[in-house]
Amino acid sequence: MDKGAEAAFDHMKARVKQLNLNGEGKVRVNRAGCFDRCGEGPLLVVYPQAIWYTFIDVDDIDEIIESHLINGKVVERLVV
Repeated sequence: MDKGAEAAFDHMKARVKQLNLNGEGKVRVNRAGCFDRCGEGPLLVVYPQAIWYTFIDVDDIDEIIESHLINGKVVERLVV
């Protein structure tokens, strides 16, 4: 949480809702427990593909939403 995870979560949840990507059978933004890498900063995982992403700021989150969630293209530079 000390690395901005809560603000990132709030941004992603709001952005997904704003883009109407949420709802049954669509995108679900969910909190998770520790992935044993807390010192490395927040993590975002996209299922069902189980693609793990790192991110620095909301611009990276927006890129993941646009590229992966909307267009189905993995953002390779952010993959863990």
